[in-house]
Amino acid sequence: MITLNLKKLVILSQLFLFVNSYSQDSTSVEKKQKTKSEFWKRVRFGGGLGLNFGNNVSSVTVAPSAVYQMNKYFATGVGLQGSYVSFKDSYKSYIYGGSLIGLVNPIEQAQLSAELEQLRVNTNFEARFGIPSQRNWNTALFLGVGYVSNNFTVGVRYNVLYKETDNVYGNAFMPFVRIFF
Repeated sequence: MITLNLKKLVILSQLFLFVNSYSQDSTSVEKKQKTKSEFWKRVRFGGGLGLNFGNNVSSVTVAPSAVYQMNKYFATGVGLQGSYVSFKDSYKSYIYGGSLIGLVNPIEQAQLSAELEQLRVNTNFEARFGIPSQRNWNTALFLGVGYVSNNFTVGVRYNVLYKETDNVYGNAFMPFVRIFF
């Protein structure tokens, strides 16, 4: 009789522990889902798309990005970039990399930005030039200012690390259009 009651007690205690641990797991899952959804409510996605087709020149750039809106004044995020540039009968260049982004909105209509960008540049020249292919890294630090209207920001940014020999950007100043949803 005592053995039977002891077995029942062991089975009941195991069942209680199982149910209790299951209910704790489901509560923590609900908390994780709620926390996750709160996080994703603050994430905004956007980026840029650049197309340039001209006389003997083609350029395509895709640059997606995502920022986390910490509050109404500050956002921080990351971006990716991939570009293809071709000058007919001269060279082709493949550029790819990433960036860290910081945005500050001191007032609703103005945005200050800082973007640290690291790009890998692979350039292949036509054989007739006798120039070997170039493989190098390019670092840029852009400081910018823009006008904000809803999800759009239009402005200008300046590469404080710009060098004419970088072969990535033709000028230290660059206009931009930034879109985040």
